[in-house]
Amino acid sequence: MPRPFRRPLRAALRPLKGRATQKDTSGGQGQKYPYPPLEHYVLTPDLKLNLQQLEEIFHRSGDVVKRDFCIGGRARAAIVYIDGLADKTLIEDTLLRTLQHVPSELAQALVDRSAPLDRLLEIIVPMADVDFVEKMADVVNHVLNGDAVLLFEGYRQAMATSTRSWEQRSISEPLTEGVVRGPREGFVENLRTNTALIRRRLKTPDLVVDNLLVGRYSQTNVSLVYLKSLVGPGLLEEIRRRLDRIDVDGILESAYIEEFIEDNPFSPFPQIDHTERPDKVAAALLEGRVALLIDNTPFVLLVPTLFVQFLQASEDYYERYWLASFLRVLRFVILNIALLLPSAYVAVSTYHQEMLPTNLVVRLAAQREGIPFPAVVEALLLELVFEILREAGVRLPRVVGQAVSIVGALVIGEAAVSAGLFSPAMVIVVALTGISSFALPKFSMAITIRLLRFIMLILAGVLGFYGIMLGLLAVLVHLNTLRSFGVPYLAPVAPYHRRDYKDVFVRAPRWDQELRPTQLGHRDPRRQAEGLQPVPPGADKGEKSGGGR
Repeated sequence: MPRPFRRPLRAALRPLKGRATQKDTSGGQGQKYPYPPLEHYVLTPDLKLNLQQLEEIFHRSGDVVKRDFCIGGRARAAIVYIDGLADKTLIEDTLLRTLQHVPSELAQALVDRSAPLDRLLEIIVPMADVDFVEKMADVVNHVLNGDAVLLFEGYRQAMATSTRSWEQRSISEPLTEGVVRGPREGFVENLRTNTALIRRRLKTPDLVVDNLLVGRYSQTNVSLVYLKSLVGPGLLEEIRRRLDRIDVDGILESAYIEEFIEDNPFSPFPQIDHTERPDKVAAALLEGRVALLIDNTPFVLLVPTLFVQFLQASEDYYERYWLASFLRVLRFVILNIALLLPSAYVAVSTYHQEMLPTNLVVRLAAQREGIPFPAVVEALLLELVFEILREAGVRLPRVVGQAVSIVGALVIGEAAVSAGLFSPAMVIVVALTGISSFALPKFSMAITIRLLRFIMLILAGVLGFYGIMLGLLAVLVHLNTLRSFGVPYLAPVAPYHRRDYKDVFVRAPRWDQELRPTQLGHRDPRRQAEGLQPVPPGADKGEKSGGGR
């Protein structure tokens, strides 16, 4: 750069040193790049000045590698990347070696600037994924994402090459959503690996992946994945609106975004489903839903979400529909047991003994003789002990956690009964309730049921069955007011959609599920052709039965 232009530029950059904040001029949307304010840094034709600016931006961090070299022995250039995020072997063996052995006429063309930079580098650089940038903010963004950026003497442009490579967990079976029959692949912490897993299942150009950045410092990559021909435009606009208003320092896991975009943040019920299974995401996209993939986490968010989804498992669609329907009904029974069994026992044993047979009432009274606590206090204490054992089993190392929780439950339960602190019937009720909560397919819904169980216990201890009915009425009213991105949470039960009942309490045969769910607002309601029910040979219309060749 000519000397007269260097001093004004450096004078403009000098006041920015040490600044950690800037005035927000983005209309409340937050700035696109992290601090310091990168829009004040500019790419110049002076290679040395560009490198000095990068040193100021990265505060001379030790893992930011900057190397000067000559292209073909003539044109001065530099490469910048972060050690640990970029593939050093690819940079050294492919990129640098090729650039250093460029023919002299091409190198001289770079020196003379006789042709545009992008046209020359298309001939020289042996990389498939390249991006030419003209802003220092874009240079920094590429470097932070693991790309190698080439800077050239005499040019206001830079070239970013895809050299991203870092250690990552291999694809394995999901730990939270295991199945007996079905795919064993699960998402990992790498965003591009996760999008590829979905692409393998939906090989169509209609599958769209929209990328955006969230978080001032973390600059977390978030991808909206959907099928263009199925998703409703109103749903996409609402998701983008909620994501655009997020203005935080960092996004470290999908739960951060979930709390920012859910409809009712004060509800204990989960309003956004999350999963580790690519097959479940693909099935949701085929229904017209939208998946949110967040970098650095294996959990994918699915919106909109309905209450009945938390009682469904992926395996329901891989087993015969008779077995899947039986398991669906069983899960609704399990839900009621996990929520109401302890409170129902307390209500009956305290207020409504006439509802039980006489022999059973006498046995329960004999067991409770000598117990120092009322039934409601006994149930609350035993539930609290069970929750402590469960939490200890989760936090301990996997090798000993399960053994400690099982042995602890047996030892403490037997010792408590022998000491006369708890009755055997109460231990059985609490144990059956805990097992039922484990049987729910979704951990997020199981946690909600565990919390509500304590409230129902207190209501049962104060008002008996009247308290239980008041609690259930309050829960139902609350559920009826919930929405997930505008879709009623209890659909298709409330509001009533008769057509969608084929996949709620039972699962109809696959050949009978011709239409997509009504409440999602998708563009194409039909998912398959009519008349796909299988028939035995010779039973087709117009074909004679009983005979082959």
